[in-house]
Amino acid sequence: MSHPSVEDIKISSRRLRGTMEDGLADTVTGSLSFEDQRTVKFHGSYQQDDRDLRDERRRQKLEPAHQFMIRIRAPGGVFTPEQWLKLDAIATTYANHSLRVTTRQTFQIHGVVKRDLKATMQAINAGLLDTISACGDVNRNVLGASNPLQSHLHAQVHDWAQRLSLHFKPRTRAYYEVWLDEEKVAESGVEEEPIYGQAYLPRKFKIAVAVPPHNDVDVFANDLGLIAIVDEAGGLAGFNVAIGGSMGSSHGIPTHYPRVGNVIGFVTPDQVFAIAEAAVTVQRDLGDREDRKHARFKYTIDDHGSDKIVAMMEERAGFKLQPARPWHFDHNGDRFGWVEGEDGHWHLTLSLPSGRIVDQPGRPLLTGMREIARIHRGQFRMTCNQNVIIAGVPAAERARIDALVAAHGLDAENNAPTAMARTAISCVALPTCALAMAEAERYLPSFLANMEPLLDKHGLREQPILLRVSGCPNGCSRPYLAEIALVGKALGRYNLFVGGDHRGLRMNTLYRENITEPEILATLDTLLGQYAAGREPDEHFGDFLHRAGLVELPPYPTHVRVDPAEAMAITVVA
Repeated sequence: MSHPSVEDIKISSRRLRGTMEDGLADTVTGSLSFEDQRTVKFHGSYQQDDRDLRDERRRQKLEPAHQFMIRIRAPGGVFTPEQWLKLDAIATTYANHSLRVTTRQTFQIHGVVKRDLKATMQAINAGLLDTISACGDVNRNVLGASNPLQSHLHAQVHDWAQRLSLHFKPRTRAYYEVWLDEEKVAESGVEEEPIYGQAYLPRKFKIAVAVPPHNDVDVFANDLGLIAIVDEAGGLAGFNVAIGGSMGSSHGIPTHYPRVGNVIGFVTPDQVFAIAEAAVTVQRDLGDREDRKHARFKYTIDDHGSDKIVAMMEERAGFKLQPARPWHFDHNGDRFGWVEGEDGHWHLTLSLPSGRIVDQPGRPLLTGMREIARIHRGQFRMTCNQNVIIAGVPAAERARIDALVAAHGLDAENNAPTAMARTAISCVALPTCALAMAEAERYLPSFLANMEPLLDKHGLREQPILLRVSGCPNGCSRPYLAEIALVGKALGRYNLFVGGDHRGLRMNTLYRENITEPEILATLDTLLGQYAAGREPDEHFGDFLHRAGLVELPPYPTHVRVDPAEAMAITVVA
């Protein structure tokens, strides 16, 4: 049986309503129809099934164990303690008793069955949150720098993340009708979408706002990146604009590749919406609607040429971009432990394994964060590296927070005994992701444990080396920017990539293909040994591999070159 294309489904969905209300009411199956499974993504949810149970259920002639993942829209990744407690209650009432911090600075809730889906959405709304456009062919959750050290500038950047998210939020009232029982009006299903049009975008679109010198949002992995530029008085002068970043690829298809964004110029704050809307609408009009694997903005730019795309953006925005301003990134990770903010409050960054907040034997992380939320009066800030910042803590309250952290195993020594473990991230992969070819989140702890002896052997236990693990080549954990990355090829087999940059400016290189863990460990043992013996002071692992000639850059736009000798000219180098 052939199914309609995603483009046809979007056009005929009556502005993202589809037949979801009927599908939710159908108690015969735990699944939605093929068409509604595509439409529900725009509402922030993916239909999945437990792949660990798939074969056994098939033998018993049962349908798969269908369940839904729900993703919160939280531009800038900031939550109140009250919202945290609401999400905790949702996770323990309707889901799999865990919260998961994503690489897009928000939460995913896993394991919700169809009969509870609407109640879960309503509970999210009661927490003054929503899931609108957290998935689907629209602008996704907008990232904002989570570093609280620059509190005034961070507040401005967080505001821009909120404003951009609101600006690109779909106009349809479908979400409110389907989930919140809003009364339908005459124009239901025909609302105007001035930015997205009848068929929305060809694929998802991602925006991030970074504040140098910290690239904690991996700004060059996004379709549209904004790099905050500070004026002489310490205020926000505007943003450098980068376009065309994306981590998705396909095994064995050279025309499907990851790419870093290229900086195209500078805009003042009053020009941000115009240039952002120009980028989105150019992609709407020129993006590939035939091949979804070739439909991201990066391919539109490479197919038509950056000069043409930038010219079209400038024409639609109504102004010429200014030359990019000087900027510098030191790293793309999080700074763990306590730091004091400009206002005298303290902020504690916790390292969470793969962002999974769940009660485990000896480490009741979900309970611990719940207890902290009950006494905390500041904010919780999610990071793009799957960690959480307990932000805005008065000095007098630090001891209470520390006691709860220690009592529930939330400290780094319990969660991440090496520097590599503290910065490692992974995607969910098996058993719920339909695209996963290999394990990622469930594999990461044992892989890190097996890496410990190698790190100790070479004296690298506290050397920050960026590791990312992905269950498939789609790159949700941004593996192609890591110094070491495992990308799933099949169960127990991975492609090994090495040579990325600790600042998020350079992509890595495929070093070994389709290898098993013993082969991975043996290869890394050799490379780490060479690094330990030949590195220069303060030289990072990925930089050493390139300086020593052990890896070469792959043949597509791979890194952002910042050249101080040419007034900080920024180019993307292929």
